[in-house]
Amino acid sequence: MVQLAVSVGFMSEISLDRTKSVVALLYSGELQKTIKEEFEEKCPSLDTVREELRFIIEKSYFGSDSVLVFHNVNELVKKFGKILSWEMVMSLYAIEMDDSVDKQEVGGGCSMKNGGESTKDEKKSEKKKRKKKTLGRGTAIVRQILMDWFRSTNDAAIDNVSALVQWAEQLSPCFDLDDAVLGAILEKIKEIVESNETRRLPKIPKGTRDFGKDQMAIRVRAFSIINKVFKRHGAVALDTPVFELRETLTGKYGEDSKLIYDLADQGGELCSLRYDLTVPFARHVAMNNISSLKRYQIAKVYRRDNPSKGRYREFYQCDFDIAGQYEVMQPDFEVIRVLTELLDELNIGDYEVKVNHRKLLDGMLEICGVPSEKLRTVCSSIDKLDKQSFEQVKRELVEEKGLAAEITDRIGSFVKKRGSPLELLSELKGMDSPFLGHSGSSSALNELELLFKALEKSKCLGKIVFDLSLARGLDYYTGMIFEAVFKGATQVGSIAAGGRYDNLVGMFSGKQVPAVGVSLGIERVFTIMEQLHKERNEVIRAMDTQVLVAILNKDLLLASELVSPLWDAKIETEFGLEKRARNYIDEAIKSGIPWVVFVGESELERGVLKLKNIKTHQEEDIPRERFVKEIQSRLLNNV
Repeated sequence: MVQLAVSVGFMSEISLDRTKSVVALLYSGELQKTIKEEFEEKCPSLDTVREELRFIIEKSYFGSDSVLVFHNVNELVKKFGKILSWEMVMSLYAIEMDDSVDKQEVGGGCSMKNGGESTKDEKKSEKKKRKKKTLGRGTAIVRQILMDWFRSTNDAAIDNVSALVQWAEQLSPCFDLDDAVLGAILEKIKEIVESNETRRLPKIPKGTRDFGKDQMAIRVRAFSIINKVFKRHGAVALDTPVFELRETLTGKYGEDSKLIYDLADQGGELCSLRYDLTVPFARHVAMNNISSLKRYQIAKVYRRDNPSKGRYREFYQCDFDIAGQYEVMQPDFEVIRVLTELLDELNIGDYEVKVNHRKLLDGMLEICGVPSEKLRTVCSSIDKLDKQSFEQVKRELVEEKGLAAEITDRIGSFVKKRGSPLELLSELKGMDSPFLGHSGSSSALNELELLFKALEKSKCLGKIVFDLSLARGLDYYTGMIFEAVFKGATQVGSIAAGGRYDNLVGMFSGKQVPAVGVSLGIERVFTIMEQLHKERNEVIRAMDTQVLVAILNKDLLLASELVSPLWDAKIETEFGLEKRARNYIDEAIKSGIPWVVFVGESELERGVLKLKNIKTHQEEDIPRERFVKEIQSRLLNNV
């Protein structure tokens, strides 16, 4: 009974919220005021529901009077009935008063013409007459039942407030499970649900997606390029569990920690889906007492985010990390170099890599007067400057995070600086620079100077932008930070990011193992690549098939005899049992298959096979006993 009461309490709260939302949207000010007053006076309040629920829980806990508990649960259910009746009445009233909603009658007693289906001609005619919002079939039926009942019990119009109040009072007892009106509604809803289930297509959760053959072809090619770049730099592959202990992930992501997907406790441990691949990597290094490791990982991560264009709840990340003691900026340089190689070889178009340093950023905030306890939360706000104006960020810093306006103005004078790395670096190291008197900032500038000069020698400095607004909101960054942004027409935001995190491994083991890494947001890269394929009108080959064996009859045994030697020779081959030769040619053109082998009665009688080059349209007969070697030769020479 207590579980029932708790559920009823939750449902009452939700129903009250919905009813208040409907009342708040009523367009007539005076009418809205009158209805609101009546609703607040006659409908049970949330405080009343909570008080009733508190009483039930207390009495049941002490076990003092079971009969009294049962009685109060019954009273709570009655209150819920009243709340539901008010929600139903106000929702119907809102529909009736909205002229933009099509309120076509569905028939007295809800008998619907043609089982609720209009003819095509009728539908076309109705569309031409008006363009109105249409009620769903279930809503239309339930509305009709209630409107018929209202008209049978009330003389007044529905826009009469007194009639609405009376109707809500009359409807409340109808939530008794034996009531005829509720029975009629439930029967109709049951019919609709059962009817809809046979037609309803399954869905996937928001923020996830399926990938068809064309998309997968692009992905496979991209992953192949990424793997080659990572291996070129001596990285080894690593895989980690898709979920971690919750304690492993918490406290590592700052304000983004709210986006961690927590799992229900199924085995005695509190677990969460991994938010990124960096923290699991640091946990692996600490757990196995590793002092040096260069690794890559390509895997899915999960964010409890609001899905939007280019923003998903499940997506791949491609990570490259170097952990261990090295010379200053040695791994930092290589990580940036790996990123530029990746983006160049993926051939997605123009991009830039914004670079900053966490110590420089912290020093800048300290120079501006930001208290030390607010450094991380202010960084989180500054990190939004790629999507918001400084005025918007300033408002957040002042109104929500309590910074003085003059401090935010000083921050603004710094974060607006961006430009050529060596030029801006020279300005920041000038004689009157406030950074030179700050040890952390001065050290950061020296490190960045070494990095930029190394990148210049590597001929990739042209893609780098020194940007003081780059903050990277994650808490674990300690040194150089960066973010790659696509500059083409497709708006996808940042496509890669990373930085140095010297203390993350130590958070798990106490042993400090410095590390630096990059994470490629491959989903956004795929979006760019897919768009480029469309713009270039390129044929996407979803398969690697080189030969299509066309058996011009339905002889499976013959097909088996011919295709098996090709498979044994590791030649990508498909076959078909179809009499029409044109169908094979169409399929080869559609799928990009370069060669078709035709096998008909004429060929079988002469002991040959007809080989057709789809690109040149040339045909030739080849001896059956040598056809595998002949095909191998042509594929090898790309003839």
